[in-house]
Amino acid sequence: MKCPFCEYFDSKVIDSRPTEEGLAIRRRRECIKCGSRFTTYEKIETIPLVIIKSDNSREPFDRHKLLAGLMRACVKRPISVQQLEGIVNSIEAAMSNSLKREFTSKELGEMTMDKLKELDEVAYVRFASVYRRFQDVDTFRKELNKLLDSKN
Repeated sequence: MKCPFCEYFDSKVIDSRPTEEGLAIRRRRECIKCGSRFTTYEKIETIPLVIIKSDNSREPFDRHKLLAGLMRACVKRPISVQQLEGIVNSIEAAMSNSLKREFTSKELGEMTMDKLKELDEVAYVRFASVYRRFQDVDTFRKELNKLLDSKN
């Protein structure tokens, strides 16, 4: 770390502690050459996840928006908010651990439906009906038949 006083390129860390919010580490340093002390802050550099919508517009990934959609699909179902938050956390973790920073809304919807299918079939069909924009009863029936076939 370059000294702000003499511009020497080496210093030693005297003290390290997390900031109040826990989002950074505060380090007290001392210049090896002039002995001056100064403070630096170290924080994680994050690159936001981006969702590419069907009209090719882009928006930042919003975990609250995904959670709200899941909650609508799970109305009057025996599913806790903690379970839904677990789905959101696992989807966000999978996207963050990927080498990609941009995901299509289709990819996000498929990941969400895969997780919902494991948790609750009724919630899965509700979510799929909105996500896949079911236009009529036949489309709905086809999705139900796929679900039943996968169980057998």
